Amino acid sequence: MSILIFLLYCIIFATSSFYCFQLSTAQNNETERLALLEIKATIIDDPFGVMSSWNDTHHFCTWYGVACDRTYEGVTKLDLHSSQLTGTLSSHIGNLTFLKELRLENNSFGGIIPEEIGRLQSLTNFSLFYNSLTGEIPSNISSCYRLEYINLSENKLVGEIPSIFGSLSHLQYFSVRQNNLTGELPASFGNLSSLYYLSVAQNNFMGMIPDRLGKLNNLSYLSIEDNKFYGLVPSSIFNLSLLTILSLNQNDFEGNLPSNLGNTLPHLQWFSASRNRFSGHLPVSISNASNLISLQLNHNHFQGQVPSLRKLVNLSIFVLSDNSLGHGQLGDLNFVSSLVNSSTNLRMFQIDQNNFKGDFPLILCNFTMLTHLLLHHNHISGEIPKCIENLAKLQMLMANHNELSGVLPDSIGKLPDLRILFLRENQLSGIIPPSLGNLTKLSILSLFENNFEGEIPSSLGNCSSLTSLYLASNNLSGSIPLQLFSLPGLSMAINLSGNHLSGFLPQEVGQLNNLNGLELSRNLLSGLIPSSLGSCIALEYLYLGENNFHGNIPDAFRSLHGLLELDLSYNNLSGTIPQFLADIQFRWLNLSHNNLEGEVPMGGIFSNATGFFVSGNSRLCGGIPELMLPPCNVSREQVRKKKLIITIVSAVAGVGLVLGILVSLYILWHRKKTKEFKSSAYMENFPNLSYQALVKATNGFSSEYLIGSGSSGVVYRGILEDGSIVAVKVFNLEHHGALKSFMAECQVLQNTRHRNLVKVITACSSVDYQGREFKALVYEYMVNGSLDYWLHPDNAISKVENTYKTSKKLNLHQRLDIAVDIAFSLDYLHHQGDTCIVHCDLKPSNVLLDDEMVVHVADYGLAKMLLKGRNNFHANQSSSIGVRELYRSQRNYWLHSSRIWRRK
Repeated sequence: MSILIFLLYCIIFATSSFYCFQLSTAQNNETERLALLEIKATIIDDPFGVMSSWNDTHHFCTWYGVACDRTYEGVTKLDLHSSQLTGTLSSHIGNLTFLKELRLENNSFGGIIPEEIGRLQSLTNFSLFYNSLTGEIPSNISSCYRLEYINLSENKLVGEIPSIFGSLSHLQYFSVRQNNLTGELPASFGNLSSLYYLSVAQNNFMGMIPDRLGKLNNLSYLSIEDNKFYGLVPSSIFNLSLLTILSLNQNDFEGNLPSNLGNTLPHLQWFSASRNRFSGHLPVSISNASNLISLQLNHNHFQGQVPSLRKLVNLSIFVLSDNSLGHGQLGDLNFVSSLVNSSTNLRMFQIDQNNFKGDFPLILCNFTMLTHLLLHHNHISGEIPKCIENLAKLQMLMANHNELSGVLPDSIGKLPDLRILFLRENQLSGIIPPSLGNLTKLSILSLFENNFEGEIPSSLGNCSSLTSLYLASNNLSGSIPLQLFSLPGLSMAINLSGNHLSGFLPQEVGQLNNLNGLELSRNLLSGLIPSSLGSCIALEYLYLGENNFHGNIPDAFRSLHGLLELDLSYNNLSGTIPQFLADIQFRWLNLSHNNLEGEVPMGGIFSNATGFFVSGNSRLCGGIPELMLPPCNVSREQVRKKKLIITIVSAVAGVGLVLGILVSLYILWHRKKTKEFKSSAYMENFPNLSYQALVKATNGFSSEYLIGSGSSGVVYRGILEDGSIVAVKVFNLEHHGALKSFMAECQVLQNTRHRNLVKVITACSSVDYQGREFKALVYEYMVNGSLDYWLHPDNAISKVENTYKTSKKLNLHQRLDIAVDIAFSLDYLHHQGDTCIVHCDLKPSNVLLDDEMVVHVADYGLAKMLLKGRNNFHANQSSSIGVRELYRSQRNYWLHSSRIWRRK
């Protein structure tokens, strides 16, 4: 009987347990289904439609990116990586209690990481890298004690790494690269005995590296680059024998490298310690790290000889730039021969900016895979060998600031991929080889300050990719080849100064309408200055001093609105100084030592006694008192003619319509009230801004910073590192016509300056973090937004616009002011230049207002540039100013050289 009762009890217990299990499973299913729907609700953009399967028509375990444990039907994996999702991460993620893998990387999630993540105690894989997450890393993530993988790289996280993360005993992979994290690297990480990958690169960490990290015996990847760490690197780090990657660059480390480094790190493949303050000698043992692929020790204080590297057979990248290596004695370059075993792998060989002395190493001709050969700023002598042609993959050859002699071998023209050739400030002689014309990919050619002679080879006109040409301070003669003026890419600089070039400057120079700098000073050029230079509308620097030009200053120069520096000194120019020069925003103007006469203009650059020079023109008069020129004598005949002109003009004005008089009086009154326009050198006082700088300025192109949008792109409010507030227009290059719009807007803004036109600060042409093309324009920020938002406040697309319009409305006086300002801008665009510019998209949203409600017309993406004086007008749709960052970095040496000669 007792047995029967026991069996009955077992049946009842099993039945009730099964029922409770089913009930528990059903409740859990409902909780997780609702949690997933809450996660979906916080996603605001799903361009691929990956969330479309998340509905009640199917069980949630069949939804896209969701995987379940078939035993309990709980969600064990949520994988929505690379789906271009935008939104925030819902706190309901904490209800997926069985979740083991959370993969949301490579999306656009913003907001904070919810603390509810800490409830996922089964979580092993936590991957949120390449999003826009903000806030701090929740410390309670340490409750997910099974975590093996954490990757939060490339977000906008702030604060410190919670030291309690050192309790995650199963953690193998940890990366927070490229965030805004601060504080010190937790010493508790020394407890993570399973850790093999650790990256905290590109943050703002500081302090010293904890010695306890030397206990991580399984560590194979350690990257702490681009932070503010300082002091000595613990010697225990160099004893982590499994390390394959060790990146310490761009910090403030000091001290010597261990002498046994190559013995204690036998598996090392990538070692970078660049941009620190390491000193002492390079370890002889480095050659024992035979697996090394990349060795980068540039920008430190290493000294002495470079040891033999004969065992580094896999070496591909070798960079020792900017140290104090070498003794300035013969034999300094002996180590180059020891690299012969890596000749088939070596791609980058950079030993520039050291004290190496010796002949150009012939052994380099055996490194047939080289793409970058940088030897500049040393004491290397001898000739460039003919066998240089063996380096068929070479893209960059920089051997400037050395003691090279002899001729430039004709075989240099057999390097089809060469893009940059810098040989300036050597002792090279002979002719410039015509074979350089074979280098169709050559972008920059610098042979400045050598002893080249003969004519400039016309074959350079075949270098269709050339953007910069520096042949100054040689002994070149003859005329300038016409072929140079037909190169479509010449946009940065041509510097042929300090030679013996003769003949006329041909009218074809006007074809260089994208050129930024032209330097022809200190030659024997003669004839008239060609009026076609007025077509070079991108010119900012024009130097024609110390030649034999005669005639007047061309009236066509009035179209060079962007000109910053002009040197016409020491020529035979005559006539008067044109008044329009006062309207150009010069930073420096030199008209001295010519035969100019008449009155010196007033205003503009002529109000700054230190910014312009007119000495050596004996028949000039007037001008500002600092010039101490005689007053200008006005004859009675001139006075009579002026009075007659005034009488005629007054009579014509008197018969005008009353409405016309009233409008004229209003415009004069409006002009009188307007504050004086304060200009600055165009884009010169602003930094060149990278894509990363714009991402930081706009908080990752956050929707909170959005102030406008259109078919070709969107506009964000941005705050630069110096505190300047700007407007950043990011072009949507996937939209048809956006690139054309960018180029058109660049050209218009480069060629125009008016108080009622929006002022561009700079341009950014780069790639984003995914390698896609990125183009943006940075404008002066207009505090009062657009006219459209004042007329139609409901059109505001962000909180920024609503804050200043809800309590104010435009009165009649303000509306009249705005209308007149718009008229001024259109009059300038249509009539006050050699090129007529038609806006083609004028509307209230493109009329911006500054803090004093002054109009600034914007958005020239559809603008057309029409040439005046033609029967048929053709819009210029192909010209773009581009970004001249490389020119700005290279122009200093030829500007400096020119000014030294001018000041003599």
